[in-house]
Amino acid sequence: MKIGIIGAGKVGFSLGKFFAVGGLELAGYWSRSEESAREAAEFTGSRAYENLESLVRGCGALFFTTPDGAIIETYVCAREFGISGKFLCHCSGSLTAADAFPGAAERGAGALSLHPLFPVSSKYESYKELQNALFCIEGDCEPAAYFRSALEKLGAKTQLIPSKGKARYHAGCVMASNFMCALAREAAALLVSCGFTSEGAIGALAPLMRSNLEHIIADGPEAALTGPVERCDAATVRRHLENITEPKRRLLYKALSASLVEMAERRHPGADYGEIKKLTKITEQELNDR
Repeated sequence: MKIGIIGAGKVGFSLGKFFAVGGLELAGYWSRSEESAREAAEFTGSRAYENLESLVRGCGALFFTTPDGAIIETYVCAREFGISGKFLCHCSGSLTAADAFPGAAERGAGALSLHPLFPVSSKYESYKELQNALFCIEGDCEPAAYFRSALEKLGAKTQLIPSKGKARYHAGCVMASNFMCALAREAAALLVSCGFTSEGAIGALAPLMRSNLEHIIADGPEAALTGPVERCDAATVRRHLENITEPKRRLLYKALSASLVEMAERRHPGADYGEIKKLTKITEQELNDR
């Protein structure tokens, strides 16, 4: 099946090269930027299509790797050139196949979403690591089965997820990735308030964050848990809260502590975490002040 890629950004570059190196038949690219399409085609040894119609008509599988906000608009244009019998795929983490390709089934096309659970950061280098990535697949059975088999033959891992779970899946990815940036920022801000520079704060926290993440990956979140909540040290938690005066930061500390208590209770079923629960309970006034 010839694969055509619509959109020549980092994801389009990386997937195309990954497919081409792996032996899948990559026909080429179309992009609103002719220069980007030519660059991607040269990088992958494929063709730069002069217009969307010629790519749609010449390919059996169409990958929409435009920004999320442009997927539906681009699909609406592409479907006018005939999509019956074709597989339509997008790589958005949050959109379902049905969201992105409304009416595809009625036009005889199969639709799926294929999201690499991997930070695609480089047009020219990220493809090398996709073999070790996990691809989450959602959508119609036939195209999902086809690309699941193709990806696994290329060495990648795959996971099928139901359409109704797509948004929750993506929220989990955001928590694991983007929220870490927010936590690092808040933690560093507390150190900066004690005299550290911004760079010095991140440098000081880096070994702690790196070691903990490695432990979480190796053994799971509960086994990696340490600190005052885990050891039922209510006095330290109280001291923290007495010294965290910013409303939003207090809410964040309390909300995350509640999750830590749940993990700690599973590890230590005989311990009494009642005092910490009282300390970290979020009041209505705090919600109003956030």
